[in-house]
Amino acid sequence: MTDSLPNFSPVARHIQAVPIDQPWVWLAAGWQDLRRAGPMSLAYGGAIFVLSLLLTFVLFEVDLPFLLLPMLAGFALVAPLMAAGLYEISRRLENGLPIGLSVGFDGIARNPSQFGLMGVLLLLIHLAWIRVATLLFALFYGMREVSITSLLDFLLNPSLSLTFLVVGTGLGATLAVIAFAVSCIAIPMLMDRDVNIVTAVATSVMAVRLNWPAMALWAGLIAFATAVSIATFYLGFILLMPLVGHATWHAYRDLVRPTP
Repeated sequence: MTDSLPNFSPVARHIQAVPIDQPWVWLAAGWQDLRRAGPMSLAYGGAIFVLSLLLTFVLFEVDLPFLLLPMLAGFALVAPLMAAGLYEISRRLENGLPIGLSVGFDGIARNPSQFGLMGVLLLLIHLAWIRVATLLFALFYGMREVSITSLLDFLLNPSLSLTFLVVGTGLGATLAVIAFAVSCIAIPMLMDRDVNIVTAVATSVMAVRLNWPAMALWAGLIAFATAVSIATFYLGFILLMPLVGHATWHAYRDLVRPTP
């Protein structure tokens, strides 16, 4: 059940209030979309699984294993853009339109320039996080040789790694919150409406601000799904990526009032 929020700004007039437990409704609706789309949705999750394996292999091949955790954590920063095809599948299911693996490109093609700008924005946030993580690692790890053994010794020794982990987690969480706020509603909105990136980002940030209890729960559920996927050696992405992607579409539909 949603209600319009007080109209104290032009953007806020488009935002609807949702109860704190609404993310569970979004997940239930996302599950129904996943069941209806079947292999087409799972293909997106499978692609993320393969990309994650390739990324891991490359980082070990070039002797940069310390970047693996920052890169995987940074996945959450760009995942909303990678899930564009899932939003389009949900949009088409909602409107009784045919679906297919290529429909994601159809959604992007309706607003290509603004999608490009959104991609640049999320990429810059991701690169900023990688740069920060690299500098922090160099600062705390020092000039020791980087190997799996020495890296594990460093991470498992609280006297060496505790400050590094606390500072890194804090900075990473800050960038993740920023990326979540600017993109969680903006990307589905860019697919659904003829708006520019400024309007989409402003709407997304306002939706998070005005519904912060529900959106905090939603962000926590996304973080949990990401952690489970990483802990299962990326296998969780096959199912959880499509589930969260479809649910994100329903979050957008609940939070932003329909156009007249």
